[in-house]
Amino acid sequence: MKDALLVVDVFNDFDHDDGEQLRSSFHERLPAMEAAIALARERDVPVVYVNDQRSWDGDAPRLVREAIAVTPELACLEPQPGDPFILKARYSAFDHTTLEILLREREVDRVLIIGSSTEGCVVQTGIDARELGFKVTILCDACATTDAELEDVALRYAEDVGGMRVSRAGSLRANAY
Repeated sequence: MKDALLVVDVFNDFDHDDGEQLRSSFHERLPAMEAAIALARERDVPVVYVNDQRSWDGDAPRLVREAIAVTPELACLEPQPGDPFILKARYSAFDHTTLEILLREREVDRVLIIGSSTEGCVVQTGIDARELGFKVTILCDACATTDAELEDVALRYAEDVGGMRVSRAGSLRANAY
């Protein structure tokens, strides 16, 4: 089975209503995000970034630079040369983007998802991936949230209704995801 790691909405300025809650969760879960990316690279699993666009100019490198300027800790998540970076305007990484085409060209069967927010863009991306025929694993400890209760509900829904697997980033090391 061929995997890809989707890194969803990690470059954020946290300048929104629930930004402080999300920033706090990011700080707590950043080590697992970093570990998931490192393990994916170690195993030659493609790392694909999909992020909310902050402007309509399509300048992903500037978006990353600006997010890191506001929150320097995000630098450990910075894309490497050659990593695909797709901008999105909606919750799902698949909605009106080229993500499905990219994954099909790389013959990906399963997506592993990390990022933010669990109860929003992460689970919505997983739902759309399942509808498109991909297997999905959400690495929950590598996902940031604005609300722990909503996150719990969203992850239960993803597993029980959406047919997704919910695991931890460390499971990548043991191939148990």
